[in-house]
Amino acid sequence: MPELPEVETTVRGLTRFLEGRRIARVSVNRPDLRRPFPPDLVQALTGARVTAMGRRAKYGLIHTDRERTMVFHLGMSGRWRIEPERPEKHDHLVIETDAGHVLALNDARRFGSVDLVATAALDSWGPFANLGPEPLGEALSPRQLALALAGRVAPIKQMLLDQSVIAGLGNIYVCEALFRAGIRPDKEAGRVGAAALARLVPAIRAVLTESIAAGGSTIRDYAQPSGELGYFAAAWQVYGREGEPCRCGAPVLRLVQGGRSTFWCRKCQK
Repeated sequence: MPELPEVETTVRGLTRFLEGRRIARVSVNRPDLRRPFPPDLVQALTGARVTAMGRRAKYGLIHTDRERTMVFHLGMSGRWRIEPERPEKHDHLVIETDAGHVLALNDARRFGSVDLVATAALDSWGPFANLGPEPLGEALSPRQLALALAGRVAPIKQMLLDQSVIAGLGNIYVCEALFRAGIRPDKEAGRVGAAALARLVPAIRAVLTESIAAGGSTIRDYAQPSGELGYFAAAWQVYGREGEPCRCGAPVLRLVQGGRSTFWCRKCQK
């Protein structure tokens, strides 16, 4: 599933084609993805000018001058295709701008979603109402994280995946950040000390920033809007490397937490 860096990379790729442009034509080629397309999507977007692009957690945001925002989620296999040479079977939403640019939301598995939300009400919209701070924003700090984790007995790995604690973190990047910070993934969250949290917050920011710069991590169907593959997977230090040697020489271990694979090093993470 595309995670925060992949969504951020997607939004940045779309920005140069959409921001400031008027939407000339919208085509919806099936009734639904994970849930139905908004019934007034075509009417609301046709003729609207895109005023800004953005991201919240793992959602992309297309703001318009009609004070409505199209919110998209890429699900497991979603991706935007820019200036496609030909239509594809799974191009379920197609947008054409006044400059003639064509952008197609392609989602073979249809686990993604598209919603229309009043821009002024975005913060209180259901999926956003209880989100924690953005990991790349100033609201996330060691102190804020300590308050969120105080008294929590769940493993730190599980708590970092809780979107009400930090918005947008996914399995790959939590594994990598915990490794960089030297924290065991199964350590009780409320017992992670101040010094460890002071390492963890910059580790989270660093791994996300590096992945965005690399175009994200290509897993299965994900590609940037340009069609290029993200190459951050080459920089994974523990994720997906069970049995391979860590930088310290010890083998990378794997355990299952909450139904998801966790990769870590017993020697480097305490």
